[in-house]
Amino acid sequence: MNGVLMGPQRDTDALSDVMAVLRVKEPIALVTAGWQEREDQDRQIDAQLGGKTVNLRLHARAEQVFAEDPDYAALHRTRQDRLRHRQEYYRVRLARAADATLEIKRISAGSAYADEEEQLSLENIRRLDDEHLAQCRETRLEFENRVRPFERPAIAKQREELRKILEGTPTIAIAGGHVAVLLNRMRMFGVADLLADQTLIAWAGGAMVSGDRVVLFHESPPHGVGVSEVMDDGLGLHTGILPLPNPRLRLKLDDTFRVGWMARRNAPARCVAFDYGEWVCFSGRRWFNPSGTTLLKPDGALSTTWAPKRSWAEQ
Repeated sequence: MNGVLMGPQRDTDALSDVMAVLRVKEPIALVTAGWQEREDQDRQIDAQLGGKTVNLRLHARAEQVFAEDPDYAALHRTRQDRLRHRQEYYRVRLARAADATLEIKRISAGSAYADEEEQLSLENIRRLDDEHLAQCRETRLEFENRVRPFERPAIAKQREELRKILEGTPTIAIAGGHVAVLLNRMRMFGVADLLADQTLIAWAGGAMVSGDRVVLFHESPPHGVGVSEVMDDGLGLHTGILPLPNPRLRLKLDDTFRVGWMARRNAPARCVAFDYGEWVCFSGRRWFNPSGTTLLKPDGALSTTWAPKRSWAEQ
């Protein structure tokens, strides 16, 4: 798949700029399910994308499925409750591990054991991340094997409609919003499996859910401790980088320890921060033309020249 990932789009003209750079083919399938009940309020995005979008209406389709198949709705709700509980338990373990990491870093500072202890702390947190992802996969797989969602008439009907729409839309654009809802609705209808050779344009939360894994992060939250947490596997529409939208609000890029820790914790994926109006292009596994984006490096440094400047013809 080819495409572009972008930061938040509020009060920017970046989408229009990207349309010109990519020479995007229309019509464009649009996903705004992360906006939930407001998903049809897409007039501004439609204009920026050339005025020829077809909103997939995934949130509304899901509500229709729940109404037509109340048994599925109940089973789905039970699964979501289980995933939320798993996230809560993981969050508690992660918070304790993060506290231990900082305390060990403090008491080992300057000693011969400092680097070794930091590596052990990192491995412990990575283990918690991997175990949580494995539990999420297990929960989803058990649900799919037992419920067979794509075989249920209410969902099969919606998937067939989506398949026909996507056959005639060479580009798909995924907006942000509520990340968990966005990922859930796209996975509910198997949208990733319905894509063929579409060009992807994804921004903010859309960029997050379309990668290999979804990481929630806020290093200066209004409440609680700012420890990033893995939420689930992503859709796998791009690979190799972990998008971190809105870094001015959510990251402490002037803190070399936090920058390096984020980079090492999520390796081999490269952590890339996307601010308002910034983007980077990709073709398969190749990344190029980073416009303002910032790579977080394992040593705590930052780089804005982390990918080459190339044209699409060179990919």
